[in-house]
Amino acid sequence: MPFDNFANRLPDPNYKITEAGENSSSGLAGTGFKTVKFSSEQPTSFSRTNSGRVITRAIVGHNWKINITYNPMTRDQFEPVYSFLLEKRGRLKPFFVALPQYSSSRTTTSNTIRVDGAASAGATNIKVDGFSSATGGLRPGDMFTITDASNSNHKKIYQITRVADNSNLLTTDTINADERRYYITPPLEKDVSNDSTIEYSEPLVRVVQTADIQEYSLGTNNLYSFALNLEEAQP
Repeated sequence: MPFDNFANRLPDPNYKITEAGENSSSGLAGTGFKTVKFSSEQPTSFSRTNSGRVITRAIVGHNWKINITYNPMTRDQFEPVYSFLLEKRGRLKPFFVALPQYSSSRTTTSNTIRVDGAASAGATNIKVDGFSSATGGLRPGDMFTITDASNSNHKKIYQITRVADNSNLLTTDTINADERRYYITPPLEKDVSNDSTIEYSEPLVRVVQTADIQEYSLGTNNLYSFALNLEEAQP
């Protein structure tokens, strides 16, 4: 059957790609990861005066870094992953990856969560709504992306650091029972429109490989050893 687009997500046990390059349940699944090292890189300016005073300033340009290792793989397990990466031609083409530790949130709601009120780039928190009561919602440590009808290039992924509701909030804040305020890292990279959707179910990180060389090792047992280094890539 003809299809519209080539798959652009790293194959994993929950995401299969056919030999033609289409995401399909009849395709070949990627093997699971052995380990995932996930790093947050926030550049800062740091200086110390002669008197010992510390002066710090955040620098724009936060980046997530991902290091993935695989268990030894058979050729049938290895080739779907390696072929996908070779097509990206090193650092040339970005793609998406789903991290198993964030494949599902710890939320107790299945509702659609939306941004309540426009927010500006640089904001460290956003108000959201879509809750039927004062319970439920995302929790610190959960990650999400934002679908904004006004900006399809907003691909940054954010992590929640604090959650405020109408019973636990700053005295200067106002939050209704169906709302939450999410404090996030990093600060918003772009302006966000009112009613933008919070994508918290299996959020995807847009990445590129950190090198133009892709290599593997083949052991005497005919099993493939492979690791992958990635960094976030914004459009």
